Amino acid sequence: MENFNFFIEYVRDGRTLCESALNTEFYDVEYSADSRFLELSIRTKAPLELKKIGVSFEKPHKDGERFYANGYQAWTTSREYSATDRQRGVTPLACVHPKLKTLAAISGDYLFCGYPKACGIFHGFTYCYFRDGENVELFGSLDERSGFTVFKRDMAKGVFSIEKDVEGLTVDGQYKIFEIMRAEGSYDGVFDGYFERFGVAAPKLKSLSGYTSWYNYFQKIDESIILRDLEGLTRAKDKAEIFQIDDGYETFVGDWLDKNPKKFPNGMGYIAQKIHGKGLLAGLWLAPLNAQRNSRLAAEHPDWLIKNDKTGKPIVGVIAWGGAYSLDVYNPEVRAYLKKVFDTVLGEWRFDMLKLDFLYSQCIHPRNNKTRGTIMCETMEFLRELAGDKLILGCGVPLGAAFKYVDACRTGCDADLVYGGRYYNKIGGGINSEIISTQNSINNTIFRRHLNGRAFLSDPDVFFLRDDNIKFSYEQKLLLAKINNLFGGVLFVSDDVGKYNESQLELLKAAFTKRDVKIISAEYKTKTQIEIVYESDGKTEVLSFDIKIGVADKR
Repeated sequence: MENFNFFIEYVRDGRTLCESALNTEFYDVEYSADSRFLELSIRTKAPLELKKIGVSFEKPHKDGERFYANGYQAWTTSREYSATDRQRGVTPLACVHPKLKTLAAISGDYLFCGYPKACGIFHGFTYCYFRDGENVELFGSLDERSGFTVFKRDMAKGVFSIEKDVEGLTVDGQYKIFEIMRAEGSYDGVFDGYFERFGVAAPKLKSLSGYTSWYNYFQKIDESIILRDLEGLTRAKDKAEIFQIDDGYETFVGDWLDKNPKKFPNGMGYIAQKIHGKGLLAGLWLAPLNAQRNSRLAAEHPDWLIKNDKTGKPIVGVIAWGGAYSLDVYNPEVRAYLKKVFDTVLGEWRFDMLKLDFLYSQCIHPRNNKTRGTIMCETMEFLRELAGDKLILGCGVPLGAAFKYVDACRTGCDADLVYGGRYYNKIGGGINSEIISTQNSINNTIFRRHLNGRAFLSDPDVFFLRDDNIKFSYEQKLLLAKINNLFGGVLFVSDDVGKYNESQLELLKAAFTKRDVKIISAEYKTKTQIEIVYESDGKTEVLSFDIKIGVADKR
């Protein structure tokens, strides 16, 4: 990585300047580079507001070579791309009005990263790789605290660049920009090396199987439904390990400790006790950084919310629940409130795992002279401090900031109850890359497989075996369950297992049982056809299927 071209864009005395020199009257760049490592820092001689900073390399595209772009956050599309592929952003239909575009873009990187319309131009976050046959060349950031690292590839121009997201940052003195490693070899070999170098410890658990309430009832849960489904899960008690309650138990998002006597008259501590009584771990969903617009918290503590610098009004960070604001984790009162919430849920109610959702909302807007990456890393460190040694399942979080802080993490968007998708998947080809989609969830489960067992337990989201409240064919159900089992570490179902017939029950137990499998390869053979080659029980097996229709080839 010695032969790079440096570039910087910054504001000085009201002027925006673009430079390529390593040393000027305003700054000095210090670096150390060889074929395996690049470390780069800037030392400013006066305060400089940074707009863009990074390095580029000449890297001609090879025929048949694939580029892997890791999406911005847990839900974002992540996959290998070829020269004829195009990386999709927000649908053009959402760009007809600024407010509509902002809402469509809120969960991704669309407001600060460009999505060119041309084929062969891609970008991803934290790490990337080039694959030529079985040879993989990986580039990975070893520090996202200074800002998220963006890897960009232009296949037509033969250019590869590494940029640091520095929006909102003014540097006065020394600032480390990059710490990048390069590794070349087999797929498994380069990722083993990357996460070892990053310092990520192996997950505490080998796998985690069980139930979550969301994908059958959504927010329409109550004590009777939860206890009924808990009893149903005991039919698979030899395979199930955890029972998780998702969104819907709280009065409003943000008002986590308010009693909800109509839905849960005995309280959440009672529910956790019942779960433990069945020999299962108890999990609970939280969106700890958010407050619903009509919540008591938002009304009573408007000073806790992240504000728009110009208008002074709270910023919407999540479009769910009719809109939710984001709490400012740098506010001491917010930190004290969140400590009380975690202490109550984990200590008094005695839940064993927290699913922490919509975390990206904390770093949408850089502030306090901190980049998005800095804010997100510091937030994840704080949440881990609050959780202590309890399990954290991260969701909706930029993955580089989650490394070291979560035990498990979602690796794709929400699965849908309709395999083929709904109106939001069909508007302009899909609203964005984070929108609910079973097909995109499957894609990410496969192409983020390198995270499972290295960075954390991968949560591919749920599979379904039930017959009601679902629009899946039998073959589509089996395919989703198989993909989750092959590539995931968290294996969740959202069905009332008490309604299963014996055949469904046996399928569930098989899906909950992790097989000793070695993935040899996984790639798109056409725009929609994926082929997976793997070894199981000493035999080589091939799974080929059309992701659009969810049907595997018969062999």
